[in-house]
Amino acid sequence: MDTGSNRTEGAPGEAAVVSDETRPDGAQSEQRLGSKAPAFIKRRRALHLSWQVGVFLVGLAVVVAGIVMLPLPGPGWVVIFGGMAIWATEFVWAQLVLRWAKRKVTEAAQRALDPKVRRRNITLTAIGLVIVGVLVGIYLWKFGVVMPWKIKDQ
Repeated sequence: MDTGSNRTEGAPGEAAVVSDETRPDGAQSEQRLGSKAPAFIKRRRALHLSWQVGVFLVGLAVVVAGIVMLPLPGPGWVVIFGGMAIWATEFVWAQLVLRWAKRKVTEAAQRALDPKVRRRNITLTAIGLVIVGVLVGIYLWKFGVVMPWKIKDQ
């Protein structure tokens, strides 16, 4: 099982470096990809593989718990991204997926702060509240307020 987390381009022990974000001063920030395991674990192949299996299983348990929380009460997406962050400590593919997700969330947050989009969202929310209010008013006008424990009396 080659996860790519122990592959290096230079000398042994070096991690791959990816720079895809530009800082405000024009320089690019460099982020290391690869295993974040302690050096004594990386030195021994069997121990490092055991470490990777453990990280994968813990991350999998967290992601599955997040998936279960999607239809149930709980912070499903937050827990799923937490599991991805656990995987990202060891696997390059998870680091890349997490970086892509962070970039998309940041872009969505910037779009949501656009004044035109905010006005549209406020307008749609107000229209939705008016429609719900009218429907509740019609229901109450037609049926009145009936408490559940008094349904038999009608």
